[in-house]
Amino acid sequence: MKMIKHCHEEVSGTTDIAQGILLGLMVGDTLEITNCFPFPRNVDDFDIEEDYQLEMMRHQRKINFDYLSVGWYQSSQLGNFVSRNLLDTQFSYQSSIEESVVIIYDPVKSARGFLSVKAYRLTPEAINVLNDKEYTPEILRKFKLGHHSLFTEIKVVLKNSPLMNVLQCDLYERMPGIEASQFLDLGSLSTMDRQMRSLMESIDELSQEASKFNNYQRQVSKQQQDKHKHVQKRQAENAARQARGEKPLPEEDLTKLFKPIPPLPRLDATVTASQIDIYCRELSQFCSQGLGKLYVAKSLQHDEE
Repeated sequence: MKMIKHCHEEVSGTTDIAQGILLGLMVGDTLEITNCFPFPRNVDDFDIEEDYQLEMMRHQRKINFDYLSVGWYQSSQLGNFVSRNLLDTQFSYQSSIEESVVIIYDPVKSARGFLSVKAYRLTPEAINVLNDKEYTPEILRKFKLGHHSLFTEIKVVLKNSPLMNVLQCDLYERMPGIEASQFLDLGSLSTMDRQMRSLMESIDELSQEASKFNNYQRQVSKQQQDKHKHVQKRQAENAARQARGEKPLPEEDLTKLFKPIPPLPRLDATVTASQIDIYCRELSQFCSQGLGKLYVAKSLQHDEE
């Protein structure tokens, strides 16, 4: 609830993202997240941010709260969270704290009545590629990394203390009727429209990446053809010289004449494809939930009649 409160305050009326630290501990095979606090705002110095985090964790320890860092959280709008920055940050967390997760909370969908709290971790394939720091097609093929294997989603179970449940029941009783029924809002068209627009933007980005890769392939193919023609011309000249009884021309270093074209990094395209995959799944889930609401509304309408 602290995380949700921070995300709604941070992104209210803006497109900024809210981020913070998750605190908790491992209990067997379960990661229990029991507390959190936000990152400081408008701080560009990494050392200042790190000192702030350590100071906050020391304060949590003094008051006997769970103070061990187990990951971080970030807000997103309609599933728009897959980026190089998120990959690098989560890689840093998982490298130092193996059980780290990133919690993605969507305040836009939650305001529409669809609570969206999801946990993700980088897959071993993504860890290997980020460790290698070479994002060529050969490296991605070597570690079998694709857009569907960047992240693995972790099941999230929300639990409240008995006192929190009592407070929620009390707040529910005090809630005005118009606010209590806001989650039956059927106006899902605007949300779907925004998701579709975001999906089209990502598809345009992927199309640009595909054009870059096609240009690279054409350049490599043209260079291979030029190299082959040069070798054939050289062989013909040597054959003619030998026919005249002359010495053949010395061998040439083709790598100096035809410098290899540097391979195109493919991680950005993989990230964009993964974002498209997230959008498609979010749209499918949102449409399924929207249909459920429509059927509920239809039943209520029949009951009233």
